[in-house]
Amino acid sequence: MATKKRTKKEKEVSVEERLRTLYKLQMYLSDIDRIKTLRGELPLEVADLDDEIAGLGTRIHKFELDLKDLDANVMQQKMKIETSKTKTEKYNTQLENVRNNKEFDHLTKEVEFETLEVELAEKRIREFTQKQKDLKTQIEVAKAQLNEKKLDLDHKQKELDDIVSETKANEEKIRAKARKVEDSIEPRLVTAFRRIRKNARNGLGIVPIQRGACGGCFNKIPPQRQMDIKLGKKVIVCEYCGRIMIDPEIAGIKE
Repeated sequence: MATKKRTKKEKEVSVEERLRTLYKLQMYLSDIDRIKTLRGELPLEVADLDDEIAGLGTRIHKFELDLKDLDANVMQQKMKIETSKTKTEKYNTQLENVRNNKEFDHLTKEVEFETLEVELAEKRIREFTQKQKDLKTQIEVAKAQLNEKKLDLDHKQKELDDIVSETKANEEKIRAKARKVEDSIEPRLVTAFRRIRKNARNGLGIVPIQRGACGGCFNKIPPQRQMDIKLGKKVIVCEYCGRIMIDPEIAGIKE
């Protein structure tokens, strides 16, 4: 029963009244847009800095893991050197007591092999050590960038917080008024209005006609169409930009 009564009441609201209410909603939303403009690009800059800081943190962590792997590799090569030197000492001792040429040749080859193993391990240690040096430099650079980004973020965040604190109370009041007005407009019209507003560069979904032209794109409106807009009997959109048009008098604008 309540639904039927509400539907009847909605039908009693004239198109002119709907347009007037919709224009009122536009005014509130435009005020909110101006507050957002005051904040400028700061919210995006803060978000970008957050992403950059997270990325640098991940990079530094990876560098540190790579550094640990290199430390383990250097230690492994040092152990190989110690093992080869121990074997070489043992083979040299055995060479002093060889009994035949065959045994001598075998021990000599083993000494040569272990000597080459030591040289190879030392070469790898030099390579790993250079990589460690390069990684440490990269870590220092990344940490310096991280500190710089954090300082920049602190500055931007403080700047944004100051602006938000100055405008938040006012924005909340306007949003409350906008919600109240929006609730009084039929959902289908609000949905269409929001779609138009989203596609409009300046966020205007409904505009008054100005000197015979659309107040959004400034294209001329034919006289008959101007008359229809002035009468306010139906919702009319601009054939060029798609915005809803309203007569200045209906909107309460003094020309």
